Amino acid sequence: MPGPLRHSPLDARHRALGATMGEFGGWDMPISYAGAGVVAEHTAVRTAAGVFDVSHLGKATVTGPGAAAFVNDCLSNDLNRIGPGQAQYTLCCTGDGGVLDDLIAYLVSPDEVFLIPNAANTAAVVAALAAAAPPQVQIVDRHTDFAVLAVQGPASAEVLAAVGLPTELDYMSWRDGVLDGAPVRVCRTGYTGEHGYELVPAWADAEKVWDAIVHEAGRRGGRPAGLGARDTLRTEMGYALHGQDLGPQITPVQARVGWAVGWRKPSFFGRDALLTERENGPHRVAWGLLALDRGVLRGHLSVVDAAGTTIGETTSGTFSPTLGVGIALALIDTVAGVVEGDEIAVDVRGRRMRVRVVKPPFVPSHVR
Repeated sequence: MPGPLRHSPLDARHRALGATMGEFGGWDMPISYAGAGVVAEHTAVRTAAGVFDVSHLGKATVTGPGAAAFVNDCLSNDLNRIGPGQAQYTLCCTGDGGVLDDLIAYLVSPDEVFLIPNAANTAAVVAALAAAAPPQVQIVDRHTDFAVLAVQGPASAEVLAAVGLPTELDYMSWRDGVLDGAPVRVCRTGYTGEHGYELVPAWADAEKVWDAIVHEAGRRGGRPAGLGARDTLRTEMGYALHGQDLGPQITPVQARVGWAVGWRKPSFFGRDALLTERENGPHRVAWGLLALDRGVLRGHLSVVDAAGTTIGETTSGTFSPTLGVGIALALIDTVAGVVEGDEIAVDVRGRRMRVRVVKPPFVPSHVR
């Protein structure tokens, strides 16, 4: 049986702001805030700055002689492509090519890697790495040693500069800074498609960092944003969410995240199965769907062709505040021969909603 919900170090701050709370990955997290709502928070990120508490995300350290080389032998992406002070999106795959988790790896040195997995999968990732680790490499779950805040939007650099944190960072690079005496690791990444940063302070310093960032964001038209807006923002970008668009039954090849696989590496979890699937071609592949009729798309709806034959299923769906229409991500059978621009349909409770097949993102990216 699942245990009691875990709480962010910012739980009291969220409740003081009138947040609507909800379960996510075993954590009680803010979905949206009183006086705003998902659309207002989404718009703040696209136009100014949004501040997200994503402390539910996992944290783990891999340390010891050859730690980075060990991680590179396990996770999908090629860690040799980056150097210390850079971060990389990567996957922890299963033996048959499914995705146990997608995560960010911060390369600290050849002997240290800092990992940020998804909340519900942290223990599984730590266990998979620990089972493969040589005696000199230690993997430690540090889930509640650190908080994570995301500052996203065109004004995000101004917000961080106002509190003295580093902002002149290339995309997917990081630097350690200090805010009012609190050490904060700052990485130029995010999950919204906007210029942004993720901040990693100590768990005990989370309130101090949150208060300073929210104050400066508010002075620039920004606001706190919950996981509801985070979902609409990432769906507009076509970013995969583990458990919906990626998972043990959905491979990187099917989800179109093969760019996060170091195909020429001699070793990583699931390598043989993924090479075989890549060579033979997947039986299904991810597409974006843009609604042509009114209505909201959701996950787990049947995708049908002109004859009404089921050819796939939506994995994520929402209403796009930016576009004002429904959007979805879907896995569609390759034998259906779907190509970009095709008009097909989604069965929404017995009603056929027309959609156009597109390649995400649905809106322009400004991450770089």
